[in-house]
Amino acid sequence: MKVAFLGTGLMGLPMAQRLLAADIQLVAYNRTPEKLAPLQAAGAEIVTHPRHAIRAAECVILMLTNAPAIYNVLLSDTAWQTLEGRTIIQMGTITPTESQEIRDAVVAGGGEYLEAPVLGSIPEAKAGNLSVMVGAEPEQYERHLKLLQNFGTEPLLIGPVGSAAALKLALNQLIASLTTSFALSLAFIQRQGVDVDVFMQILRDSPLYAPTFDKKLQRMLDGNYADPNFPTKHLLKDTELFISEAKSRSLDLSSIKGVRQILQTAVKMSFADDDYSSLFSVIKEWGEGIGE
Repeated sequence: MKVAFLGTGLMGLPMAQRLLAADIQLVAYNRTPEKLAPLQAAGAEIVTHPRHAIRAAECVILMLTNAPAIYNVLLSDTAWQTLEGRTIIQMGTITPTESQEIRDAVVAGGGEYLEAPVLGSIPEAKAGNLSVMVGAEPEQYERHLKLLQNFGTEPLLIGPVGSAAALKLALNQLIASLTTSFALSLAFIQRQGVDVDVFMQILRDSPLYAPTFDKKLQRMLDGNYADPNFPTKHLLKDTELFISEAKSRSLDLSSIKGVRQILQTAVKMSFADDDYSSLFSVIKEWGEGIGE
């Protein structure tokens, strides 16, 4: 099988490298061509237009920023005409509605469509330890399981297209909300003069603890948000997608809308491309002129 990989950013690059390491023939496209250099050096075929990648492969993996990018790269007039007989596996974070609409367009073009969003960041992508959630028919899942196992050892079939996309948004909502809540508690105990080590000791021994707290703790204490595994702007995008999709489900979104406001402020403070733990700086400085 020859695989086309469209989108080789922070997550796409190590995922594509996993396929090359497994001796899978790879043709790659990225809107920023410079990001393709490591793949070219490792033996991937590089193309300058997505339709060339689609035409050259049996299976097309998408790791693109959002649904508009997918429409631009996959479903433009020239690219859409090359979909017949191809399998499209969408692995980015989009809404269930968007995923179903893209499926319908792919099927209309003569292709088949699966969604397989992933939970994890760059270290997990490099190690092949991502949590892969699959939205597909059971037969499609079985047929593509071996390929998906390059990204995570136990890809899980969630249900039909839309179900895996919904689960991914629910999990990313937790990332945003948990990190914001932890940052608020951390800022509070600092202002109260409580020792951070004591706070963490109590927290780690309690049912309230989540490993992500320790992953973000030092970044928050140091104010060092460089070299992100997941940038603030991407978490803001996913939070907005969650809110957009959840509006039609009669849920109270007050809490996540507050998180969105904090993320929006972080982006305005020039943390867009930094690690999302930068929201700690917003919370710390809120009463010092940001939102007072």
